[in-house]
Amino acid sequence: MPFVKRFKEMTRLTTKIHILNFSLWYGNKQALRDISMEIYANHVTALIGPSGCGKSTLLRSINRMNDLIENVRVSGKILLDGKNVYDPDVDVVTLRKRVGLVFQKPNPFPKSIFENVVFGPRLNGIRNKEHLHHIAEESLKKAALWSEVKDILHQSALSLSGGQQQRLCIARAIAVNPEVLLMDEPTSALDPISTAKIEELIESLREDYTIVIVTHNMQQAARISQYTAFLYLGELIEYSKTTKLFTNPDRQETEAYVTGRFG
Repeated sequence: MPFVKRFKEMTRLTTKIHILNFSLWYGNKQALRDISMEIYANHVTALIGPSGCGKSTLLRSINRMNDLIENVRVSGKILLDGKNVYDPDVDVVTLRKRVGLVFQKPNPFPKSIFENVVFGPRLNGIRNKEHLHHIAEESLKKAALWSEVKDILHQSALSLSGGQQQRLCIARAIAVNPEVLLMDEPTSALDPISTAKIEELIESLREDYTIVIVTHNMQQAARISQYTAFLYLGELIEYSKTTKLFTNPDRQETEAYVTGRFG
């Protein structure tokens, strides 16, 4: 039985994102050095490491948000379903529809709750009111927010609490039906109760999405992810199943970081 269980688990692993020898420079400063790793579909992958190690840079490279920064150049590949996102023929707008990003601090638009959620679908040309309402309801339900806001959809999103605003931003991200959700420290600005709700939400969302999360909180990484990558000074030091990385890491540097001896 144990072998059968392991075999079933192996057969479920499908590579969604394959990072191959990826490096990135901000001007003359190299921020990422020859990163190679596979990110699996319908799993949560956590990126951990001390400040300035390249976690957020790597995360934002997946949907090319770093393109918005001057003097950025890259080498290597990031394959999404086998296609390099840095190929010249890749439409970046389409890429960012497939790969959504939730920022560190909640950033709702100064619009109603409803208009926040349907902002992306409207941009994509959806005008039918019934369809937009369906998208809003389904997205808010997936973000575990519908029951709290269904009667106040036309109130300002800025009237919501911080935790509700972050779940609204998640609803806004999934309203355009992405395949991948990138989360850049999504709970760092939230209280413990809101953090717990977001963590529960992430666990449920991985049924439908591939999730990559940057977190400074190692306990959070241990709670919500199936795979964890430890980065240090722009290099990938170790990448493995979360349970192994935290209990039996291969590298001394990883053990020193996860036990709190540095970082």
